[in-house]
Amino acid sequence: MTAPASPNPSNPLSQDELKAQVGLAALAYVVKGEIVGVGTGSTVNKFIDALATIKDEIKGAVSSSVASTERLRALGIPVFDSNEVEELAVYIDGADEIDGRGFMVKGGGAALTREKIVAAQSRKFICIADASKLVETLGAFPLPVEVIPMAARRVMRQFAAMGGIAQVREKDGLPLVTDNGQHIVDVTGLRIGDPRAFESEVSQWPGVVTVGVFAHQKADVCLLGTPTGVKTLQFD
Repeated sequence: MTAPASPNPSNPLSQDELKAQVGLAALAYVVKGEIVGVGTGSTVNKFIDALATIKDEIKGAVSSSVASTERLRALGIPVFDSNEVEELAVYIDGADEIDGRGFMVKGGGAALTREKIVAAQSRKFICIADASKLVETLGAFPLPVEVIPMAARRVMRQFAAMGGIAQVREKDGLPLVTDNGQHIVDVTGLRIGDPRAFESEVSQWPGVVTVGVFAHQKADVCLLGTPTGVKTLQFD
């Protein structure tokens, strides 16, 4: 794996500029003439803007959220329902955390369930992120878990038994409602040393729709924005 470059204090790039860099670099992985899987979030928004410059070279996109679908359509990119497409060549999405093996925590934008669905439908996952997202061990970022509302309190108690501190994510003073009509529980205080085992265990808890650990659908490549340019991390 290529190590992140050292910062260049004489000409530092803003986080927004780093996101734009990796969004543009991701175009190299888009397969012309096919439908591309598109994720959700501020970094992906930069990719969508870049994708619009080659929209005549692709059939369209499968999107992981209402917000991304609206942005794609506003830029003239056709959006297909995932059920209309058998397989995608590539899925391009961001991450809240990514480790040196390509395992990720995702769901800061509350779209983790649809993101995992589109990732599972794709032959290759390209993660686009700035260098601040690269970590040794997952868990510093609050872990999002999409839950059926009636199970929220019990799921929170199960995380407490693991040493985690969980709370229901709110918006405007009320529980946030996802695109799927569910709630999000955010969990802090965890160190996820075995992401595959953790994902498998939590996914089986009754009432859990999706846990925001992406280990079974991990990244194949990470395009990491650093102050000195985009670094490509390859994972086995």
